[in-house]
Amino acid sequence: MVAEKSNKRWVSLSKARLDVTAAYQFLQTPAAGGIALFIGTTRQWTDGHETTLLMYEGYEPMAQKEMHRLLDVAMTRWPIHRACILHRLGEVPVTEASVLVGVATAHRPEAFEACRFLIDRLKVQVPIWKQEHLTHGQVNWIEGNEPPETTVT
Repeated sequence: MVAEKSNKRWVSLSKARLDVTAAYQFLQTPAAGGIALFIGTTRQWTDGHETTLLMYEGYEPMAQKEMHRLLDVAMTRWPIHRACILHRLGEVPVTEASVLVGVATAHRPEAFEACRFLIDRLKVQVPIWKQEHLTHGQVNWIEGNEPPETTVT
């Protein structure tokens, strides 16, 4: 799997469980007064149907490139000290984390805004596909429907 980590950013695609504590420790810095951490998990019920697990597949080289590009965009829009995007591939059972996005900034509003931007854009433009497995045997592919964020301002 793919993982890249520097002193300001951490991008990872892995079949291993996501380590929330490690992400929080990475984001901690004396300059940050606000850390926003979003954790997306597999929920048991979707539109009245019971989910047994989610399966994630991705085009890893392009996904990693897009994740870095999203961090580039976010780091030009907000005063981010550290940020991470960690995504799990393969099977993700109910209650386990499939995606983790974290941002550390000096103040709370910027942390919330940047974190929301990153998870929202990741869901629609990074080439990672989600397959939902339901208890009655039905399998659904879930996909994004928005164009990529391309503007770095």
